[in-house]
Amino acid sequence: MSAYILGFHEIDKTKLPMVGGKGANLGELYRINGIHVPDGFCVTTEAYTTITANNQPLSNLQDQLTDCTATDLERIRELSAQIRQTIESIPIPADMETAITSGLSKFSEHHGFAVRSSATAEDLPTASFAGQQDTHLHIIGKKAILQHISKCWASLFTERAIVYRIQNSIDHRAVKLAVVVQQMVFPQAAGIMFTADPISGNRKTVSIDASFGLGEALVAGLVNADNYTVNQGVVVHKKISAKQRAVHATQGGGTKEQAIATEQQHRQTLTDDQIIDLARLGRMIEAHFGNPQDIEWCLADGVFYIVQSRPITTLFPVPATADQENHVYLSVGHQQMMTDPITPLGLSFFLLITPATMRTAAGRLFVDATHYLATPESRKNLIDMAGKSDPLTKDALINVSNREGFIKAATAAAVNKYTLPAGAREPIKNNPAIVDDLIQRNETSVALLQQNIQTKWGPALFDFIREDIGELKKILFEPLSHSVFMAAMDASFWINDKMNEWLGEKNAADVLTQSVPHNITSAMGLALLDVADTIRPYPKLVAYLQQVNNENFLDALPGFEGGQQARDAITGFLRKYGMRCVGEIDIAKTRWAEKPSMLLPIILANVKNFQPGASRQKFEQGLQEALQKEKELLTRLQQLPGGIEKARETKEKIDLVRNFIGYREYPKYGKVARYFIYKQAMLQEAERLVQAGILHHKEDIYWLSFDELQAVVNTHQINYALIHQRKEAYKQYEKLTPPRVMTSDGEIITGTYQHENLPPGAIAGLAVSTGIVEGRARVIVRMEDANLEPGDILVTPFTDPSWTPLFVSIKGLVTEVGGLMTHGAVIAREYGLPAVVGVEHATRLIKDGQRIRVNGRDGWVEVV
Repeated sequence: MSAYILGFHEIDKTKLPMVGGKGANLGELYRINGIHVPDGFCVTTEAYTTITANNQPLSNLQDQLTDCTATDLERIRELSAQIRQTIESIPIPADMETAITSGLSKFSEHHGFAVRSSATAEDLPTASFAGQQDTHLHIIGKKAILQHISKCWASLFTERAIVYRIQNSIDHRAVKLAVVVQQMVFPQAAGIMFTADPISGNRKTVSIDASFGLGEALVAGLVNADNYTVNQGVVVHKKISAKQRAVHATQGGGTKEQAIATEQQHRQTLTDDQIIDLARLGRMIEAHFGNPQDIEWCLADGVFYIVQSRPITTLFPVPATADQENHVYLSVGHQQMMTDPITPLGLSFFLLITPATMRTAAGRLFVDATHYLATPESRKNLIDMAGKSDPLTKDALINVSNREGFIKAATAAAVNKYTLPAGAREPIKNNPAIVDDLIQRNETSVALLQQNIQTKWGPALFDFIREDIGELKKILFEPLSHSVFMAAMDASFWINDKMNEWLGEKNAADVLTQSVPHNITSAMGLALLDVADTIRPYPKLVAYLQQVNNENFLDALPGFEGGQQARDAITGFLRKYGMRCVGEIDIAKTRWAEKPSMLLPIILANVKNFQPGASRQKFEQGLQEALQKEKELLTRLQQLPGGIEKARETKEKIDLVRNFIGYREYPKYGKVARYFIYKQAMLQEAERLVQAGILHHKEDIYWLSFDELQAVVNTHQINYALIHQRKEAYKQYEKLTPPRVMTSDGEIITGTYQHENLPPGAIAGLAVSTGIVEGRARVIVRMEDANLEPGDILVTPFTDPSWTPLFVSIKGLVTEVGGLMTHGAVIAREYGLPAVVGVEHATRLIKDGQRIRVNGRDGWVEVV
């Protein structure tokens, strides 16, 4: 055929630039033995290019689109209408019309066609763009078909398509549009089939929606379709809906709605045999494409026809394993309070350090917990541990454990080899000097690393880092270190249980953990208040910092009154805390020391919102509240039967908590300190590779694993195609939300909170810091966007230690991710902030600026 049309038999996935995603997928479907596809052809992107080339009015309108954001809806609406009118008014050249007519010549002139848009950025493995462009059904006659081809070209600029491209950072000019012209099938039934459950993600489940007539009724939401679920060739669930309307083709072209006879409305659309046969076809299509598919089908005269198939882009990938056994995976990100994807270099460092059995998927880490669920004892230990951290994870683990036969039983000996070294406990004395010694040993080790790494470069550097990771692992998993904060955590749980039992008071330990010693993270938040104290007296200095737009601002500070003191204060802060940043478990993330301007909004907010000496005042206030709480509890206990002994035992536990709970934050600080030293040395090596012409940019090392980077240093060979592929994949990973718990079938296992007396309309979560507070919700997804006023309540997906400086300004905390002992919860308790974590979809359910009530005693949030 000509450059303007290709028959389905001429198309495969390599023709995507010519026929778009929909057209390429139809060509692939056409090639599968046993799959029936209505015949047709594609009007290629060459035709679209020819139509739109050298059209100055159209080019001017597209230029105006480049300045629009996704929220400029009125402007987008105006430009969309103008662009579509412009394209539809362009006449189709004679040679193009001839080519299209030749494609129609083998069909009867009275036959109807579906005329569908097929964009080059549509129905792809990474973005479906489903429904963004137009589809026209039962178009009859050459003239009408040509008109509707022009309408399809114009639909590349529907409002929804424009917004979708803006949201996905796709250049409007880079996308081209082909048009599918496909012979109509007039079905008795039609619908959609997913070869993986679109809700749970289970890859073994096929989900089928079916209704009478054309599938347009289902897509347009005109009818409640039947839903059938097939698992491994068996119909396991059926929902038969009342189907009152159907869409059918009309005799002269087009379609119309029709009422379904009352006696047919509750009839099952497909028989069980047809359901199973359709699911079998779905598996054939999935096998051909290599990933789960969203398939449009129709049934005519007993034959299933496939009219479209596209990847399901919303599924979270399944971690890869070498066997076919069932596995259960726990999200590491939910424990680390960082559910964003991690770069390949960051993942490799985590894997070099952890002793746990890990898997990766979509840039996230998962613990393979299968072995821990394989015996009653290890299963109980895992579920109990999860319950103390995150009730949703605990409930999900109980759900999957109760599935008969899902996890194979194992012997205790087989499970023991997977036990983490950190599981060991040493008997520990209640002596604060233990913490001082552990911190001093770590600081000495870090200082020695900093000194010794200066002399390493080239291959020797990577051998040195690999050797030092052994030292880091010794420090992280030292039994004494683990025993210190576990003793505090156990004592905290004991206090909460016993005070509730003896005094009827919930979460009593929360107040007792305020202003404890040795908490490196809470001290960091207070230290930034001290930095603000240094800057506040100098208005010109404050004004300068408010307009800083580069990283050289520190050098300019001595030119202002008070500037040298301010510079010393900031650099002093960076010497101690500059290795921290949002998402710090990823070694590739930009640290505060690398970009100090990230701290300026927080410092300036502290200048504005606080009085001098606020850090000392806050610490002292928290300390007095903790001491008063201790005194109150012990006094009340002494008045109970056996009160003297109860008070004595409680005092021991309180001392354990106050002496040791602050150390809970230190091991991660020590790890991140080492990370920063490794990173600085590797970036220096990367700079040498850039100067040698091997690397394009030093930051390209982030897209290689540690082993791969070491190989590049050794061989001076690099695969840039791999780096580009990983960068593109990362962009897609950012759009996915990892589950807390998932199986090797891809099924997301969910849990629920068991709350008594949950108020109507309240959103359930986990109470991690007691108290009830009301205030303005500030919904913040990125820390750099924070604009907090005193008394605000922070609502965010998650917080890691880098968010701590914001905590001094708020009076309550709500997060979507977190547990009793994750960083946000620990710091909220130390600062005395009522907090509820694990509030699923909090940033969507709560609107910025709403007044909300946070109940940190019982664990829920209300919009008031």
